[in-house]
Amino acid sequence: MATNPNVFSNDKITVTYQPQCCVNAELCARQLSEVFRHSVIPWIDLDGAKTKRIVKQIQKCPSGALQYQLNNDKTKKSA
Repeated sequence: MATNPNVFSNDKITVTYQPQCCVNAELCARQLSEVFRHSVIPWIDLDGAKTKRIVKQIQKCPSGALQYQLNNDKTKKSA
């Protein structure tokens, strides 16, 4: 059964998370714990850091499970 990606959004950025692709969620939680929280729901809090920091962390995603789109830009970005 396919799992739909989780979608998180604020006025600046939309982030999708595909848990079935994730190989190391702890990496994000350790490096940017204000946004990627492992013991709190919702797991991703986009108000926890500036958008540039969130984008930099997503770009480090080793599996591509995290992707983002800047809301003023129609092109989808991935790690």
